[in-house]
Amino acid sequence: MRTNKKNRSFDQRIDFIKEVDKLKSVFRHTYLFDGTRNENDAEHSWHLAIMAIVLEDYSNERVDIIKVIKMVLIHDLVEIDAGDFILYTDRKEEKLEKEKKAADRIFGLLPKELRTEFTYLWKEFEEKKTPEARFAAAIDRLEPIMQNHATGGKAWKKHGIKLEQVIEANRHIAEGSESLWEYAKKLIENAEEEGFIC
Repeated sequence: MRTNKKNRSFDQRIDFIKEVDKLKSVFRHTYLFDGTRNENDAEHSWHLAIMAIVLEDYSNERVDIIKVIKMVLIHDLVEIDAGDFILYTDRKEEKLEKEKKAADRIFGLLPKELRTEFTYLWKEFEEKKTPEARFAAAIDRLEPIMQNHATGGKAWKKHGIKLEQVIEANRHIAEGSESLWEYAKKLIENAEEEGFIC
């Protein structure tokens, strides 16, 4: 029979699981590869987890792939409260403030040990100082480039994004994977040639 402490921990985990279902209703500025609709945050996180497994060999450094997968599955949970800010936003301070408040509330639903782990992983991803965080950030930036290339720059055009913005905002891909940055640059160059970028 469970003790009260175990019951409390279990209930907290179940409440968290129910809460993060809301991520499925947070839509991003990018579109699915087929261009039919905007991608939601849950789809994005799942896709990054798959990308992490498939592209692990292209990380600049050896990584703990389980940690990378945890990071990409957790990193956008804050958008349940904060919403999805476009990468190219000029409201970066507002974004950080909203996401920090969201992290405190959402991860605060968990039992202490998980709350600490999730908060640490989220902060580590945001700071991009470890091999895992740099690789996770690289694939997080690669996916929208691939989506924009596949859709003829649908999101870039909608938001009036310029070539220089795309390069500047995504060059840190190289810190996690030189190979993926080379691929991303080819997609960006081709997108410019095809008129996919404003």
